[in-house]
Order: sequence, then structure tokens, then C-alpha cells
Amino acid sequence: MHNPCTTVIRVLPIFALTLLLVGCPKRPAATSASAPAPGASSAAPAATPAPSSPSPGRSAPMPPTATPAPPPASSAPGRPPRPSEFAATEHLRDIHFDFDKYDIRPGDAKILDADAAWLKTNTDLVLIEGHCDERGTSEYNLALGDRRAKAAMRYLVGQGVQAGRITTISYGKERPTCTGHDEACWSRNRRSHFLAKAG
Repeated sequence: MHNPCTTVIRVLPIFALTLLLVGCPKRPAATSASAPAPGASSAAPAATPAPSSPSPGRSAPMPPTATPAPPPASSAPGRPPRPSEFAATEHLRDIHFDFDKYDIRPGDAKILDADAAWLKTNTDLVLIEGHCDERGTSEYNLALGDRRAKAAMRYLVGQGVQAGRITTISYGKERPTCTGHDEACWSRNRRSHFLAKAG
């Protein structure tokens, strides 16, 4: 006949060890889900859901890793062209935008058509700068300037210019062409500015 106290004393260490083994994998999974990986971009395209807790005896699944975007085309391998390497050219004209917009207006589409026609007969690399007027925060205008530069780039690519020849950058409201504080100046500052570099 078995003594109940002896059975409890034998089972208790096994039970404690089981709890310890089952409980350990949960802590690292929660930590890795709540803290971003070092060097991760602060502007992630979409938040990924936290992984579910692993079942006993299984390790936590590894989160998917982001594939870095390829660098823009450059004359020197491994290094994108710097803005200082580009210069204004009479062959590429700027386009302008309505307040708080990045849509290509019909009149500006004709300018881009002429820009695209010139680019298709040349091998120059292009830098498209996105600019805004002084209204709004610096952060907001940097994002809006980026959208304006990329809208111009998409249009040129749609006209047959190779995307690898185009680099975009946003200066937001930091580089106005006109320093007045009225609509006449603001409308001149809301622009995509084009620079070229021999390819």
C-alpha cells in the first residue's frame, strides 16, 4: 500500500520542473514582439500582429525579415548619387502643385511630357526635389514634398523614362524660391524641381 505523502513528495518536483520548462519560452517571445529590432526604420509600412504564445515544447516562430529596397542607380557602383552632383538644366522645367496636394495638374502634365521627351533622347540621371510652402510642420511638409517628387517620378516612368535613372529627395519647406508670406510666393514654392547629372 502506497503512502499518499510519499507520492506527493515524488510528484511535486516533477510538477515544478514542468511549470518551469513550460513557462520559460513565453518571456523571450513577448520581449522580441514588444521591442523593434535594432536599426529598424521608424516608418514601417504596416504593423505586424504579435505572434501567439508557443505551445509547450515548441519554440516561438521567427518574425519575417524585411527585404531592403535596392539603391537608386548610380554612376559609381554601390553608392547612390549625391544631390551636390546634380545641376539645373534648361531642358527640364519645374512643375507646381495646389495647396496640400501632390496630384499632377493638366498644365504640369504637358511640362512633364516635354521633360520625358528630352530624357528619352539623353542618358542623364535625374534628381527630383519635392518642395512645399511655409505652412504646416516641418515633418508634414517633408512627407508632402516626398509625395510630390515621387508623383513626378511616376509620371516620367509612365512616359517611358527608366526608373533607375531617377532619384527623389524632399526638402519640405526648407528651400523656398520665394520668401514672401502670401499666395503668390507660396504657389511658386509648391513644386517639384528637376536637376540633371551626366549619365
